[in-house]
Amino acid sequence: MTPELQVLAYAVVLQATQFALMSISANLDLGPSKTLSARDESHLGGPLSSQLSDKPARLYRAMNNHFEALILYTAAVVVVVLGDKTTGLTAICAWTYLAARILYVPAYYFGWAPWRSLIWFTGFLATLAMVLSTWI
Repeated sequence: MTPELQVLAYAVVLQATQFALMSISANLDLGPSKTLSARDESHLGGPLSSQLSDKPARLYRAMNNHFEALILYTAAVVVVVLGDKTTGLTAICAWTYLAARILYVPAYYFGWAPWRSLIWFTGFLATLAMVLSTWI
């Protein structure tokens, strides 16, 4: 398995871990009567995510942000691996992406400004560099 695919597998596990952290936090914050409901906004008085306190809401946003980043990273892996363009650079980019996504969770949770944005940007640049490296 290429390093890029290996990191993709780890990123999926990270996404599942983020989901678990967010779910546990949301259940503790709002209670299962809300989180296990049909989540109809008319019944709940608005979107469930807007009712979370600050830290569980940050976990929710970090999780959704990783869903978005994971789409781009997955596309980059497809381009690199199926295009047979894996290199040492793409492997470094892959591991950089994963490290950035792992660091992003506590950065978002604890409100590390401006570090959260810089960490996000590092992961984004690593993903973009993987794709751009296939043109060389």
